[in-house]
Amino acid sequence: MAPRISPLLVLFPLLIISLLRLSHGAGIAVYWGQNGNEGSLADACNTGNYQFVNIAFLSTFGGGQNPQLNLAGHCDPSTNGCTKFSDEIKGCQGRGIKVLLSLGGASGSYSLNSADEATQLANYLWNNFLGGQSSSRPLGDAVLDGIDFDIEAGGGSHWDELAKALNGFSSQKKVYLAAAPQCPIPDAHLDSAIQTGLFDYVWVQFYNNPPCHGFISADVLTSQVLPTIKSSPKYGGVMIWDRYNDGQSGYSNAIKGSV
Repeated sequence: MAPRISPLLVLFPLLIISLLRLSHGAGIAVYWGQNGNEGSLADACNTGNYQFVNIAFLSTFGGGQNPQLNLAGHCDPSTNGCTKFSDEIKGCQGRGIKVLLSLGGASGSYSLNSADEATQLANYLWNNFLGGQSSSRPLGDAVLDGIDFDIEAGGGSHWDELAKALNGFSSQKKVYLAAAPQCPIPDAHLDSAIQTGLFDYVWVQFYNNPPCHGFISADVLTSQVLPTIKSSPKYGGVMIWDRYNDGQSGYSNAIKGSV
């Protein structure tokens, strides 16, 4: 889930699996934030194509580092430049779209080295992006719906403890949890976290793993793949990387009536 992926594979849609949860309704999820030419967050939501938008990424945390948001060319968080998206987040939510903050990515500097670090990060996320309070919220006073784990580095330990700590805040306000593991099972980083059964959505990355699958055209997806898998009670929709590439290809436009 990163700019390094070839254009052929980057648009491959991913199944959203809802683990041990009742269905929240099928839809299309998209990542937004890693290409300054993809348009605003409001532009993405106003297409009407997406039911989930993952803001990518909080790419620096752990190991004594101050957590840092990286939205590529969209804004500079060091000057509070990303607070401008607060109203756009609220606008997306007003359309019934769940907006999550995605942790990690392929090229960030992040890790969790202890249970204490996991708890500290959960507290930071709650106070700065979710239902808590802080004077330094990077995205302003908008309250995000949850946290997405796009963990592609930093080892495989303590992500389960982060999930448990975040889930603990759901007694105050529901925190949706999503994960984006690679398609080989078990995932090297997220297996223990997913095994907690706390994740509402799991959108599997096939496009980072050519041996698992290749590019599937929109017509094949809608005529052959979706009719087969939609009968599964764990089916939840389709995820696409990313908004820029989707805007260029029109993929979500082509499949939204079938998801």
